Amino acid sequence: MRRLLLDTHTFLWWLSGDPSLGERARAAIADPRNQVFVSAATGWEIAIKQAMGKLRIEDQDLDSIVEEEGFNHLPMTFFHGTQAGALPQHHKDPFDRMRIAQAQAEGLTILTADAEISKYGVHLQSARS
Repeated sequence: MRRLLLDTHTFLWWLSGDPSLGERARAAIADPRNQVFVSAATGWEIAIKQAMGKLRIEDQDLDSIVEEEGFNHLPMTFFHGTQAGALPQHHKDPFDRMRIAQAQAEGLTILTADAEISKYGVHLQSARS
């Protein structure tokens, strides 16, 4: 069993059936033996991008979609926040920094196409393979 944390693009690629999501990544998400998590930071990031007009999603009830997909909600805790703030400045994206801190604190593997995240020494799996 693996514990996977989906980056925002990975989550959106999964939902839309985007071919950018690689076969191994798709199989890992679909494997019922794995626990798949979606961070509250992802919901926050999606909402901000929608409000700015940078992203359009048909079904707005992503909270329910996470559950329908059989994924686990990963809330942001005070500990996660302080850990994200203490990370080295390799990556400026606050949403990614939160997911990195959550992965470190919760022992999760981040499923992502963002190579910058590897600078933090967290477990990663490529979303493109």
